[in-house]
Amino acid sequence: MDTNQLIEVKPFFTDDTIVFGLLMLTLGFVFYTSTSENGFWKKFYKYVPALLMAYMLPAALTTFGIIAPEWGLENEQGSLVEATGKSQAYYIASRFMLPAALVLMTISIDLKAVFNLGWKALAMFGTGTLGIIIGGPIAVFLIALISPETVGGAGPDAVWRGLSTLAGSWIGGGANQAAMLEIYEYNTANYAGMVIVDIVVANIWMAILLLGIGKQEKIDKWLKADNSSIEILKEKVSSYASSISRNPTLADFMVILGIAFTIVGLSHFGANEISEFLKANVEVVSDKKSAWSSFGSQFFWMISIATILGILLSFTKIKQYEGAGASKIGSVFIYILVATIGMKMDLTKIVDNPGLIIVGLIWMAVHVGLLFLVAKLIRAPYFFLAVGSKANIGGAASAPVVAAAFHPSLATVGVLLAVFGYVVGTYGAMLTAELMRIVAPIT
Repeated sequence: MDTNQLIEVKPFFTDDTIVFGLLMLTLGFVFYTSTSENGFWKKFYKYVPALLMAYMLPAALTTFGIIAPEWGLENEQGSLVEATGKSQAYYIASRFMLPAALVLMTISIDLKAVFNLGWKALAMFGTGTLGIIIGGPIAVFLIALISPETVGGAGPDAVWRGLSTLAGSWIGGGANQAAMLEIYEYNTANYAGMVIVDIVVANIWMAILLLGIGKQEKIDKWLKADNSSIEILKEKVSSYASSISRNPTLADFMVILGIAFTIVGLSHFGANEISEFLKANVEVVSDKKSAWSSFGSQFFWMISIATILGILLSFTKIKQYEGAGASKIGSVFIYILVATIGMKMDLTKIVDNPGLIIVGLIWMAVHVGLLFLVAKLIRAPYFFLAVGSKANIGGAASAPVVAAAFHPSLATVGVLLAVFGYVVGTYGAMLTAELMRIVAPIT
């Protein structure tokens, strides 16, 4: 495209200090109103979870052009062609606050009780993966019957190649998505359209999942779910926290933050070293077209190390800092992460490239439908459905967010399942891509 046709678009605020201030303003507003005795707000939050509001208000700020995850030169259709600026808010939240939150929410965990959650958690994760694998080709096949040009193309422009990157993202994460772009050599000039579908569809489902948390009891009743193992875990953690609860001092807060961010530092150091070592010495990891390339992801190792160290600390006296509010501080970090995830959602993008958005929505509908079908058959609670889905779609960045929304003690479950997503992500995405190749029309 002629660069003269590109328009430079910027949000009103590009300074991250201001952006962070606005995000904290939205969180402060949500928590103030959600705990208010005002009749209107009581009724409002009866139907709309506070976590959903913490997610949607930053999305509204992005939609109205007040803030943005990134900005730069856009084409006449409003799609970002060349980024000239980017907010670091999400990066800081996901690389600093997320691992810190995982540590603080894990130090009080009862690992035996987590394993006692049973096979249903893994079953729902596997169902979510299967839903993505079969949902892609089903969506391509159905749209091809109506509008073959939407899912057609040939060579590097073949739409199924681009959709393979969605499969990588939705089963695993960003590393798997990048691997699929390399493996199937999709035309990078068209890649922005796939990113929009990924963000829009995944965030719509995230919003619906969060809304469902407020109706968890009704959904579980419909599913005829057995919540006993989850309630036992929550009760154990809550009882332990109550037994050691104390009025925290400044020293307590400083020690808690010292523990958390020391682990964050160690996690980053270990992740960098392991990632660089594997890339330098293991050919299948260094090859971006390899199914093993996701093991070169620093983010994968950072999350894994933080979780493992948090679990190890749960066997030490450090566990007692839960009584001083360790998991509450972790929850603060999680909510900040939620706000930064929300700011990545521009609601106006829903109408961009409607054909591909519809493909994504059908794809997601298959994933969701299969999850509810299996949950109904095996009587799995909504918690397993929600976390099993987000461990695929969203991975380690959002699975613990959704899990912690049920109870802080459950965040670890989200992380452990998300790690499985990274492991199987590239393989599952390759299978999805080959199935889409079979049903995709050549136009």
